[in-house]
Amino acid sequence: MSYVLGIAGSPRRHGNSEQLLDACLAGVQQHGVEGRKLVAAEQGIQPCRGCNACSLTGECVIRDSMHQVYEAIDGASAIVVATPVFFATVPGVLKVLYDRFQPYWARRHVLKQPAPARRPGAFLLVRGGGDPFGWECAARTTRSVFGVLALRYEHEYVAPEVDSPSDIGRHPDALARAHEIGGELAEQAIT
Repeated sequence: MSYVLGIAGSPRRHGNSEQLLDACLAGVQQHGVEGRKLVAAEQGIQPCRGCNACSLTGECVIRDSMHQVYEAIDGASAIVVATPVFFATVPGVLKVLYDRFQPYWARRHVLKQPAPARRPGAFLLVRGGGDPFGWECAARTTRSVFGVLALRYEHEYVAPEVDSPSDIGRHPDALARAHEIGGELAEQAIT
């Protein structure tokens, strides 16, 4: 069964970026495709150790709930990541998750295993107005991860000037755009 996996990258539950993700997943479901949400902060995963053991086997040696994340990633027809900007990049909880995708890199670049079929991906970003260094590092980091996961960087949406936890509700255009992206991802996931 096809599903679109939504990854909530904020350490705070139900904040602006997760509300944006929820709107996107509602768009997915409105188009008849299942939407599933994975909350990075609730996975209880350890950081990558940089041990490079995955370069020998293609598997991570850390035994925690990351194996469930790998299963969700591998089974998804499309993936959307939603996150706020923390100091010009993604929050630590999301970066820990990103770093644990090292086995995917090792399989392709060290073990020379064939790349899986490319799937569509989307990046939803919530940024406030206070960081003079912008949000581009968050997008670059995510593009790198998408490349490793064989995701096409199909959609990027940046909701600007969203600082306090309730700000996204004052931006119905942002929620509507996330909903549209969800519909587009659903259509791409089933074709």
